[in-house]
Amino acid sequence: MSKRTWQPKRKRRLRVHGFLKRMSTPGGKKVINARRRKGRKNLSVSTGQK
Repeated sequence: MSKRTWQPKRKRRLRVHGFLKRMSTPGGKKVINARRRKGRKNLSVSTGQK
């Protein structure tokens, strides 16, 4: 049998989808601001979640 496709890695997840990554691009800033306007509790993938 083959392995499942999702092999989670916390560091990779943060580097690809994290807050700092979002803020590093103009489009990412738009995403964060849109989520702020909408009142999202989580703006992006955060380090605090376990």
